[in-house]
Amino acid sequence: MKPISFIQPSRNNLKYLQWSYNSIRKNLGYIHEICMADDFSNDGTWEWLQEISKTDPNVKIHRNEGPTRLGHTILYDTLINDYATNDIVMIYHADMYALPGLDVEIDKHIKPGVVVSVTRIEPPLHPDGPEKILKDYGIEPEEFKEQDLLRDYESFKRNTTTEGIFAPWAIYKSDFQKIGGHDPLYAPQSKEDSDIFNRFVLAGYELVQTWEGFVYHMTCRGSRFADGAKRNPNGEVFMKNRETDEWLTQNNRSTRNFIRKWGHFVKHDALLKPIVPPKYNIGFVAKNCNLQILETLEPWCTTIYTDELYPVGRYQDYIEMEQSNTSFDLQERIQPIDNEKNNDILVEFDGSQLTNDSFQFLQQLPEILQDSGEIGEMELDIFKITINSLETYEKELIKCKTS
Repeated sequence: MKPISFIQPSRNNLKYLQWSYNSIRKNLGYIHEICMADDFSNDGTWEWLQEISKTDPNVKIHRNEGPTRLGHTILYDTLINDYATNDIVMIYHADMYALPGLDVEIDKHIKPGVVVSVTRIEPPLHPDGPEKILKDYGIEPEEFKEQDLLRDYESFKRNTTTEGIFAPWAIYKSDFQKIGGHDPLYAPQSKEDSDIFNRFVLAGYELVQTWEGFVYHMTCRGSRFADGAKRNPNGEVFMKNRETDEWLTQNNRSTRNFIRKWGHFVKHDALLKPIVPPKYNIGFVAKNCNLQILETLEPWCTTIYTDELYPVGRYQDYIEMEQSNTSFDLQERIQPIDNEKNNDILVEFDGSQLTNDSFQFLQQLPEILQDSGEIGEMELDIFKITINSLETYEKELIKCKTS
């Protein structure tokens, strides 16, 4: 058995972290290292971690002293790079219960260049999908039906593997570090996982989901659903429209940064294997933009060239409003309309004529170019498109340059 370093940041999630820790020790033993980080909690997490570390020598603990949270995007890498002592590390959420044999299944499949995910058993808090098992064994530790789950989980096993990836996932520490770990662009959280999954695919790593190793996952505790899960009077669980304002704001910020970096929304197949469209160097030449149109368009290109905002305003106003939300230099991304244009592909249009349909065309442009792009000029709807080169740049994104 190759020992694993479980990587668990947590913020104000003490009851889940205790529940998760106990499952690892009860069902997998003490061979594995557990690296836990307290992200400036105020619920007693740090005090509990200090006590556990006194009695469990295979626990490593770290604390963010604040005054603000760092988020798991940063703390995953802190724990892996500075604390984990095993060759294999596993991104593992604080609201996951390890079922017996999880480590055996990872050991069966893990090797350099391979990332292994185990299968999640989840209560019906989110829509069903073919990559997981939906079964209600409790939505809070207080009502967890542990003995029922331990009785049933063997019946969920399938002698197969698929190619999806999601937490919990295990990787050789050296492979994680080779591509630079998580991108702090997404700190404190949201979309950092989809970003690194894309980079695994582009780096040629093999993705393996085993259907013989499991966690029970209560899902999305912490910043997204800070007050836990709920049941209605009929006993049905629900989470929709209960996200915290903090999570909604950060998710929007991270989504915009993901689009800036990759040129598309998160894409994957039905079993959650990432799909990575090509990344082109695209310039939008947009006349008659107002502030709302500029805000909508800017993430979807490499450069946007525009005149002063229509009917009044300055694009500098948008830069001043948005720059604190991204590490991309918006002064480089937004330029005067008469500047020299060196993009491989230019799309010229009148922003005042932009409709939902024409904006969808811009969102789908990388796939359109991949399927049928040719060097030259063409006009389509409100767009004049000049293609000087169809070179793609997605492989330049494999190594996290900002780590």
